[in-house]
Amino acid sequence: MSSKDNIALALGATPKVNEGVNGLQRRPNTHELVLRNLCERDLDAILYIEAGAYSHPWTRTNFLDSLNSQYPMQGLFVPCAQTGEDSLVGYFVAMKGVDEVHLLNLTVAPDYQRRGYAKHLLNLLREWAVHNELTWIWLEVRQSNTAAIALYTSYGFLKSGVRKNYYPLGIKGSQEREDALLMSYHITTCN
Repeated sequence: MSSKDNIALALGATPKVNEGVNGLQRRPNTHELVLRNLCERDLDAILYIEAGAYSHPWTRTNFLDSLNSQYPMQGLFVPCAQTGEDSLVGYFVAMKGVDEVHLLNLTVAPDYQRRGYAKHLLNLLREWAVHNELTWIWLEVRQSNTAAIALYTSYGFLKSGVRKNYYPLGIKGSQEREDALLMSYHITTCN
């Protein structure tokens, strides 16, 4: 698949994702993936994944606000032969800035983690940013989320700062907070 096809995917086209696209490694018995824009009908599946992946998941309102703001929201789906419907594997939500894109949420369903899907989603986000002539990707990540930090660091993100008391910590209603690590990826130097 050409770079032009990858950009089309990142912009919401729905062709099948084949072996070797943007570094995605095909595993034995892997189904083909479908990439498409997320929409309101996907919210139940998204919220199910959020609840399984995070102690403080995004709410339905967070996702509806992102949809209404027309933020780039892409999902990877596995076709299910038994039901004829696609099952959501992972997704990202981003926000375009002046010369950067801010990655707001990147999540892979717990059953699909550590299989290359998060890196594939990052590749698609980078392609979208290049297509939109953006030069930076920024994100925040919990300092305790060592798996995500390792992913972002291996991808080429650099630690750029700390946002004090950024994330809620503990049980809902608790005033405890956790710092966020601010990370950046300079597209023109990291390609």
